[in-house]
Amino acid sequence: MSDPSTPKNTPRDDSNGQQPGKDAEETKDKVPSTPPDATPEGGPEERADLEPTPTGPGSAQGPEILAVRDGMFGVKGTPDTSGYGRLRRVIEFPGPSQRPYGSWYDAAIDRIAALMPNAGQVITRVVIDRGDLTLHVAREHLLALVKNLRDDAQLRFEFFSGVSGVHYPTDTGRELHAVYHLGSMTHNRRLRLEVSAPDSDPHIPSVVSVYPGADWHERETFDMFGLIFDGHPHLTRILMPDDWPGHPQRKDYPLGGIDVEYKGARIPSPENRRSYN
Repeated sequence: MSDPSTPKNTPRDDSNGQQPGKDAEETKDKVPSTPPDATPEGGPEERADLEPTPTGPGSAQGPEILAVRDGMFGVKGTPDTSGYGRLRRVIEFPGPSQRPYGSWYDAAIDRIAALMPNAGQVITRVVIDRGDLTLHVAREHLLALVKNLRDDAQLRFEFFSGVSGVHYPTDTGRELHAVYHLGSMTHNRRLRLEVSAPDSDPHIPSVVSVYPGADWHERETFDMFGLIFDGHPHLTRILMPDDWPGHPQRKDYPLGGIDVEYKGARIPSPENRRSYN
């Protein structure tokens, strides 16, 4: 149980609770590493105020602000009954991290560089945020990278947890993102890979040949976001009907303000389904 008086964004360490003693002067400059199985305490609501540490090894250079979103759904000019009309949210990416990253991260990046001489073109950004490592990967090198991550004994990310689609309309030239969640049972580590593609060319290589468990995950991401996974054995919709128009989890998918038609039925927009007395 952690000390409730400790700030939530205090860096985590592997010191096993040791208190500083007479050797404090000798160790005060040492930066604690993050153990691979450490996670912040509390649920998402309790962790919502955590921010990237601005200084020190592995720290971010500063967030990359993508957009500022007003309201909950972005619908304008209609009566607001949600209570979110004045909500303003900044959409941002954590900035790239700098060496030394700490924990096992440096050794993993060095191992990838040894296996892939073009690692500088494969990995476009290294981000450590809230104790988790994310590698931003050029899509044309994704398949070669995951093969090395799975097969190399020093890496051995043999477990595929899932792929999540994200749509950032203001991230020009890379509006669609696919985030892969990998785990190493051998070394008790976890890793994210993030790949982006433009709206005009939403193609990413399928990883089903390396991780067969990605089959339905990629189908769902295609269904909800429109990302096309080249090489997938059967890339069809998995949640929506085959003839459903559009991809419902994209930010530009209509959630209100217009009527929706499907197979001859017309569903009124939210403001037309409500009466205001």
